[in-house]
Amino acid sequence: MTKSSTQSAPARGPAEHNVRDQIVEAAKECFAHYGYGKTTVADLAREIGFSKAYIYRFFESKQAIGEAICSARLNQIIADVRSTIDEGGSATDRLRRMFKTVTTLSVALFFDDRKIFEIAALSAAEQWASTHTYADALRAMLLEIIRDGRESGEFERKTPLDEVCRSIYYAMTPFIDPLHLERNLDLLPDAQSEVTALVLRSLAP
Repeated sequence: MTKSSTQSAPARGPAEHNVRDQIVEAAKECFAHYGYGKTTVADLAREIGFSKAYIYRFFESKQAIGEAICSARLNQIIADVRSTIDEGGSATDRLRRMFKTVTTLSVALFFDDRKIFEIAALSAAEQWASTHTYADALRAMLLEIIRDGRESGEFERKTPLDEVCRSIYYAMTPFIDPLHLERNLDLLPDAQSEVTALVLRSLAP
């Protein structure tokens, strides 16, 4: 198992984005066909026609390539969730939108791009930087919504804000974290809707 990291691995060599993109695209194809675990840097080198040494100029490890792929997909999910939230009105509506959108996009990733989903699950299991960045972005949006709801009078203000946000995130985890989502697919969409409703009732002033 690759040693987990808490910071994104820096790119080696010159910032030649076209070459980096070429490596990442080849890695996506190899991972999709063989799986992340069974693909080596040597496999990628043969696929692209580069030497291993050349690939290591841009990525220090296979995990660094996996991080790049995982981060790109998770960043897209975050962008889509942000857009959905911004279209909402009240804090209640925005919280519903956030929870539903994250779950829907996570399920779509599971069914439509299973190999990338497996990389995301590995990222969560090994606590890669991409997982921390993703979770931090979701928590920041959640904090924003809860704070706005308190200021508008929609949500109660007695419980410490950090405690409220942590608790809601814990409640969301079974339906948004790839490590848990696969085990809870049969509960969707009802369970996610019911948990959201329970959370909103708990927030009532």
